[in-house]
Amino acid sequence: MKYNNEYVPPILTTDSVIMQLIDNELFVLLIERSNEPFMGMYALPGGYNASGETTRDAMGKILRTKAGVNVGSLKIVEQLYTFDTVARDPRGHAVSVVYMGLGKDIAPKISNITQKPQFFGINSLPKMAYDHDKIIKYALERLQSKITYTNAVFALLDPMFTLSQLQAAYEAIFGRLLDKRNFRKKFLKLGLIAETKEFHKDGAHRPARLFRFKSKSLEALSRSFD
Repeated sequence: MKYNNEYVPPILTTDSVIMQLIDNELFVLLIERSNEPFMGMYALPGGYNASGETTRDAMGKILRTKAGVNVGSLKIVEQLYTFDTVARDPRGHAVSVVYMGLGKDIAPKISNITQKPQFFGINSLPKMAYDHDKIIKYALERLQSKITYTNAVFALLDPMFTLSQLQAAYEAIFGRLLDKRNFRKKFLKLGLIAETKEFHKDGAHRPARLFRFKSKSLEALSRSFD
């Protein structure tokens, strides 16, 4: 019996779904492709994973060069999923290891090598290259799930925040309004946040107490928030 020893490996790439809150709306970082395929269309910051580097290293390098964002400025970075649909890239079979990053006040540093990076509202995305619209949808679903069983929302907020700002963050991620009394009762029972001595003054409204998360690292909750 004869065996075909010819082996053609797939292309290995990395892509990043970087999200932050802007004016109580969830935004995702996109770049404008400068080459074919899909030249001129928007895409997630991504590129080839070179031999000898990990996908995490490749993700950081690509994010810095194409989008002007330093991975160290993100509060949470984790591997999201591996997308390997055979026909997702017209150049050939491409396997993409996708990372999700969360942060606050992320401002891309524009240079002569970045590809017009900018943040778009998660609900008002332009037409996307490749299957990146599906990847963003998957990342949003993961984030929605993640904030119900971890303290991940801390990565999207200032170090000190009001309960109203905390609720607004959850509402932006879930895409729906939440009952104020029920939200506060359930969240405070989790023991994740502590009062500070500071207050937030907003116009003519009564100053609101500022809170902080007790931990600045990702932790699983003792019970689901949802």
